[in-house]
Amino acid sequence: MNGNIFDELKERGFIAQVSDEAAVRAMLGAKPVTFYIGYDGTAASLHAGSLVPIMAMVHLRRAGHRALAVVGNGTTMVGDPSGKTELRKMLDEATIRSYGAAVRAQLDRYLGFDGQGAIAVDNADWLLPLNYIAFLRDIGRHFSVNRMLAAEAYKLRMEKGLSFIEFNYQLLQAYDYLHLFRTFGCTLQMGGDDQWGNILAGVDLIRRVEGAEVQAMTFPLLTTSSGAKMGKTAAGAVWLEPSLFSPYDFFQYWVNCDDRDVGRFLRIYTLLPLDEIRRLEVLRDSEINAAKRVLAFEATKLTHGEAAALEARAGAAAAFGGGAEMDVASIPTTRIPRARLDAGIPPAELFTEVGLTPSRGEAKRLIKQGGLYVNDRRLDAVDQPLTLADAGPDGLLLKAGKKKIHRVVPG
Repeated sequence: MNGNIFDELKERGFIAQVSDEAAVRAMLGAKPVTFYIGYDGTAASLHAGSLVPIMAMVHLRRAGHRALAVVGNGTTMVGDPSGKTELRKMLDEATIRSYGAAVRAQLDRYLGFDGQGAIAVDNADWLLPLNYIAFLRDIGRHFSVNRMLAAEAYKLRMEKGLSFIEFNYQLLQAYDYLHLFRTFGCTLQMGGDDQWGNILAGVDLIRRVEGAEVQAMTFPLLTTSSGAKMGKTAAGAVWLEPSLFSPYDFFQYWVNCDDRDVGRFLRIYTLLPLDEIRRLEVLRDSEINAAKRVLAFEATKLTHGEAAALEARAGAAAAFGGGAEMDVASIPTTRIPRARLDAGIPPAELFTEVGLTPSRGEAKRLIKQGGLYVNDRRLDAVDQPLTLADAGPDGLLLKAGKKKIHRVVPG
């Protein structure tokens, strides 16, 4: 899309709130802007829910703007109360550093840190050396407790109890913005819409301390059309780390999306031109599956690389009637002790254990409806255990419906 990148972000569905829309549009259409988003390392991997801000950074970087990715090894030690109903579990510093390194490596795959157009920084570098008393005098005096308590993030936590350590998080995030403004000339902070209060606090702090005007923008907190949280499945999170969630499963996550979500997801989770997306999003009935396969391939290619995306697509085509010989190596696999398989495992237990069904009750319901298969044999008995006698040369190939497959082998 030619023209202002702000307009493209808006058409793609990235924008929820903007501090000053006219000012942000003008700054993004003029000289290159330095912008930032922070990522706290609270797990060994980011997940598909993190892709909205990541993809926004990719679009802005491709448009010639400079990306600062802040790995929050400092703020992770405090814990952000935004969107949380309970206190975040406190992690030790070694774990935080390990998670932060993993997050940085994942962001590098999307942004390509080169020290110029995309830069990774760690806020522990400037937060940990802070003198607490000096920080309170220089920074804390600019914050109104009444205004902070009125913020949605804090109101939610006040019902169950807001710890003093969490109460400091907004000050630290605002200070991040001030530091990046002073060090890199950063004038735009972005994040999820639950971060709106924290981001505006930084805008206000820079105005008070430096007398400068900077901007803020947030992204919508997406859910699927069925109401599910983005990046979640019955088996757990859709991790971006391939050892935690295979490229094949990642591909299948997008293939299995609701028909109503295809156009929206193509706009946000791929780099396809908008004209191509408009062509795909109007497909209906059986033709919508072609659009889903495009979505799955493009999203998988961005996260895991083209080779992994091609392998996942070939594996899915073979497993679900594509006519090619099945490549079992591309199918998610669980090893189960031979003795346990010899003894027999109830099908509802096995399908639920490997994540093909959310519960044993749901598995039993699907068996009664003829929706579960083992090696292309439809299951018709709820209580008939599955054993090694049911295995083929490649083990037990479990299928739930037409789109979910998992392999079980003795180990």
